[in-house]
Amino acid sequence: MGRAVGAAILVSVLRAWGRRGRFSGSSQAEFVALSTEIYEYVAMERVPQQADAADAQGAVAGRARRFAVAGGALVVVALLAYWLGSSGGNGEEAAPRPSATPTPSAMLTVPDVFKRVGPSVVVIQAGKSLGTGVIAAEDGTILTAHHVVKGTSNKGAENVTVTFADGTRTKAVVASSNPKLDVATLKPAKLPEIVIPATLGGTATVGVPVVAIGNPLGLTYSVSTGVVSGLNRTAKDGGLNGLIQFDASVNPGSSGGPLLDARGLVIGIVVSIADPGGDEAFAGIAFAVPIGAALGGGEGDGPPGGGPEI
Repeated sequence: MGRAVGAAILVSVLRAWGRRGRFSGSSQAEFVALSTEIYEYVAMERVPQQADAADAQGAVAGRARRFAVAGGALVVVALLAYWLGSSGGNGEEAAPRPSATPTPSAMLTVPDVFKRVGPSVVVIQAGKSLGTGVIAAEDGTILTAHHVVKGTSNKGAENVTVTFADGTRTKAVVASSNPKLDVATLKPAKLPEIVIPATLGGTATVGVPVVAIGNPLGLTYSVSTGVVSGLNRTAKDGGLNGLIQFDASVNPGSSGGPLLDARGLVIGIVVSIADPGGDEAFAGIAFAVPIGAALGGGEGDGPPGGGPEI
């Protein structure tokens, strides 16, 4: 009898397995029920049976066989339940357990920085002056270097043309300027279908990586990389103070472009380079107005930006 019951339970388990192919989440309840049934059966078998003294030895042997069958069924159920739990109940591999929470990091690769901020960069043509700008607000306001548009007023002494990343080309007027900081803002007459402003903010720290996007020598949307080389610098002729020094390559046409940190935040506006040879060629030292100072600028009088204007 014991072997028959144990075999019947084992057959039920194997039928469940064969019916489902692999156990689903609902099979866990079935296994719990089967395990309970087997446990109760084994406990019942352990109750002393009234038998003739002459049959005692046979009863003991029978019980041993029944215990073996029931125990084997329990082992099968335990193994299958373990397999079920480790596989998530749907035949898929178990998801890896999470390790210790990693330190959050928003660091981006250079291609990711360009992909994020490139659509916010514009090409600026003001008379014979070529420069760069960056969309700084949802309304399309463009932040750039003052010397790129210094011959232009709100009344339009010279035409300013802006070309957006999607190819949209439009006129623009100078909305505000601050020659002391060498920054200005432009209001374009027309906006592209999708306006993507850059994220402004962040601080510079010596040694951190930076990315510059601009239009050096007319080579539009050029990307260069480097590090912050120094802080609170003064440009060559002393006209600008508190500048960020960096070593990412920039050249004429780069002025007004964004200086970005590894998170893609605009931390400065490129304004000038060191030019010991007097040939307006990049010598490994460039300067940017910190974004905090650039955003605090308004109308003002003063000397143009220090250092060779690029």
